[in-house]
Amino acid sequence: MAAYQLALPPSLSNVHDVFHVSMIWKYQPNPSHVLQLESLQLEPDMSFVEAPIQILDRRTKRLRSKNIQLVKVLWQCRGVEEATWEREDDMKATYPHQF
Repeated sequence: MAAYQLALPPSLSNVHDVFHVSMIWKYQPNPSHVLQLESLQLEPDMSFVEAPIQILDRRTKRLRSKNIQLVKVLWQCRGVEEATWEREDDMKATYPHQF
């Protein structure tokens, strides 16, 4: 049999882990795939607190009966491409100094 069983990350637990050789290609090294490690300040329980750095954008999401104000947040340990949309009222309650 020409198949390989791969060790997949937990996030892919719903994917079958055995692949036929025709489905697998040799990896071609690419410098853009290298991740830069940043040191994190861990809490005693091995968690870390991620704080917002900047509000990048604002928009209003229209639902059936109301409008929700959203802000695009740049987080401390993430790049601009990983900025997330959060509810403005939640952000104001948790991080008032950003407003």
